[in-house]
Amino acid sequence: MSQKIKVLMVDDEEQFRATTKKILNKRGFDTVLAGSGEEAIEKLDEKPDVVILDIKMPGMDGHQALKEIKKHSPHLPVIMLTGHGALPSAQEALVGGAFDYLSKPCDINILAGKITDAFRQTTAGEVPVPAEKTVAEVMIPIEYYTTLTEENTVHDAIEKLKESFSAKISTSRLMETGHRSLLVFDENGKAKGMVAILDLLSAIMPAYLSAPKPSMADSMQYSTMFWSGMFNREVRQLAVKKIKDIMSPVPFSIDADANLMEAAYMMVDKKERRLVVMSKGAVVGIIREQDLFFEIEKILRT
Repeated sequence: MSQKIKVLMVDDEEQFRATTKKILNKRGFDTVLAGSGEEAIEKLDEKPDVVILDIKMPGMDGHQALKEIKKHSPHLPVIMLTGHGALPSAQEALVGGAFDYLSKPCDINILAGKITDAFRQTTAGEVPVPAEKTVAEVMIPIEYYTTLTEENTVHDAIEKLKESFSAKISTSRLMETGHRSLLVFDENGKAKGMVAILDLLSAIMPAYLSAPKPSMADSMQYSTMFWSGMFNREVRQLAVKKIKDIMSPVPFSIDADANLMEAAYMMVDKKERRLVVMSKGAVVGIIREQDLFFEIEKILRT
């Protein structure tokens, strides 16, 4: 997107506010925080584009805050967060002028998409057919994707991949998923390859497993004794190798301004689960099959 969308995140839980700001900023938003309905009204002077408002808060709750926000800024879109099973409360919010509501826990992909939709609809000045997004609007920016150089070891890659899972945040209100792969660059910053979990599994396969063998060896190969100790041994031997020795080729690339259907076509046609996103000759992100999946799900909900 050409400009950063300013989001006012309103929630009484401090840790959740900090976590949400970190995740939304990673997605390219400019996030402002408020710890109460009263503080949210004050923060309207910072001119947010979209408000995310928790319904259940002490003091001025979400419904009361929504009324005050609408008095101050009638056209400011407000997305309400509601607990599981609180449908009547969510419907009340829609009657009160909320743009939409999301039940907790909420996936970050869905929340990010909803913020973008709210901003687009408001700036369009009407209720249009949702515009098709570009690749840049749903990709993972490269600064938030796991990367290493081809001279790093496989052990380094495994540690980085583990971090991409463990660093993902999951709370009662928000979930973020890991990306299960890393992009490999050379010392000059040029993309050279990709390492996914399947590459690691392929790399621990001893060469003799795929070598021609006499038919009489088939029954021995799959015996318990044959497999015993093989996994641990091969993993330890693999760990000291260079990433460049086991990585897959760089995935096909797509322009950041390309339509999502072009991305979907390339994934199907090239049998790729992810594509490298380019802009002005530089890698700017990765778009994955799950990013397109969340767009499919969102289209069917609207």
